Amino acid sequence: MGARRAALCAGKKMAGTIKIKLIRSPICTPEKHKIIVRALGLKKLNRVVERPDTPAFRGMVKKVPHLLAIVEE
Repeated sequence: MGARRAALCAGKKMAGTIKIKLIRSPICTPEKHKIIVRALGLKKLNRVVERPDTPAFRGMVKKVPHLLAIVEE
């Protein structure tokens, strides 16, 4: 029963997260864009971070859509 419960909890956790990938460099972008990218925890190109799927994080991604992509797996 413990393994089954862990699998169910893991499934719920994945449903509430999004994977964000840095696809373009923030060099030569406004300082606000650089701050948003760093706040998401992205430092290097093609890195993927997993963040909660909340309106706050979705809004951060929408501010810099030319630098970020939401990874669908």
